[in-house]
Amino acid sequence: MGKPELPSRPLGNTGIRVSEICLGTMQFRWTCTEAMSYRVLDSFFRAGGNFIDTADIYTYWVKGLKGGEAETIIGNWLKKRRNRRQVVLASKCMVRMWPGTTGEGLSRVHMVQACEDSLRRLQTDFIDLYQAHWPDPGTPIEETLAAYAGLIRAGKIRYAGCSNFSGGLLGEALALSRHAGLPQLVSIQPKYNLLLRDFEQDHVALVKKYGVAVIPYSPLMAGLLTGKYRKGRPLPASDRASGLKSLLTDKTFKVIETLDRLGKKRGKTVAQMALGWLLSHDWITAPIVGANSPEQLADNLGAAALKLTPEERSELDKVSG
Repeated sequence: MGKPELPSRPLGNTGIRVSEICLGTMQFRWTCTEAMSYRVLDSFFRAGGNFIDTADIYTYWVKGLKGGEAETIIGNWLKKRRNRRQVVLASKCMVRMWPGTTGEGLSRVHMVQACEDSLRRLQTDFIDLYQAHWPDPGTPIEETLAAYAGLIRAGKIRYAGCSNFSGGLLGEALALSRHAGLPQLVSIQPKYNLLLRDFEQDHVALVKKYGVAVIPYSPLMAGLLTGKYRKGRPLPASDRASGLKSLLTDKTFKVIETLDRLGKKRGKTVAQMALGWLLSHDWITAPIVGANSPEQLADNLGAAALKLTPEERSELDKVSG
């Protein structure tokens, strides 16, 4: 009996298919211990997941860490499991990783060195999808795309992507790629969920026209869309919960209540229904989930293959719009 597989979707126009749930790793050595991180990776892979997203800066904001820790864990796991060919590996660069004028940004100098550093930590010869983590106003997009071209020619990366790009910048990059023969950005990572829908205004027409993969991060809005936040109940005791106070509006609670009611009819959790709403869009490739345990991951993976009915989507669109 072969290894199970989650439902898969095309990664843009690359010809690669990825599991329609992507495992994010920002939580490694932050809210998820190193030992638990390996368990989460094992559980994801055993469940048929093949798409893993990370970044060089994970997790530099934790006291005592400097960035690169998540990539190091993934690299150790890949080496131990000997499954590199079965994994589609995505990483990101742009944020400061070393002192000096080249320590951050999307210049050729920074991107080449950052890529080399990520490859070393990941213990691999290539990164499948290398993404610009944030825009760099100080570097022309032509320079960034040319850097991608060099990394692709060198076999260091397979495809180029971006994260947090405005619709205008994404459109400029896509047009330039065609005009100048530079690599196309095959994917974009937006912060997109039922409570944050700005992406629909400026990006959707572009991603459909150019076949750009959409890989939303924060699909559960930092836990708000998991069902653990309810109107009239105390907040969970955590720094993250305290930071979400401003989002605990009547609208937010209405969305949560609607997800809960619709989910109970299907035998699905609030989080699964929130992920299902994303997966019901044909221009979405794979929401990125960040699980702190195999149990939490299993709940998230329960959204795989979930497609909401037109009536369910319409109701959620109405309460969240």
